[in-house]
Amino acid sequence: MDGKKHKTHILILDDDDPEREIEFEIKFQLSLTPAERYEIMDSLVRDVLEMKSRHGYKNTPAIVARS
Repeated sequence: MDGKKHKTHILILDDDDPEREIEFEIKFQLSLTPAERYEIMDSLVRDVLEMKSRHGYKNTPAIVARS
């Protein structure tokens, strides 16, 4: 993210509150620029692909036509 430091946003709740969690997530996402959101998304995709590879799911399954 261009070497910029961002504040850490942490939601602390005593009980589960899905509405407050969504509100928190929206507020956080709106605080980011589109480029920052894209970089976060790209980083998460790379993490998931690396995790799949590490656990033996290296390739996308092939589609097999049945006759």
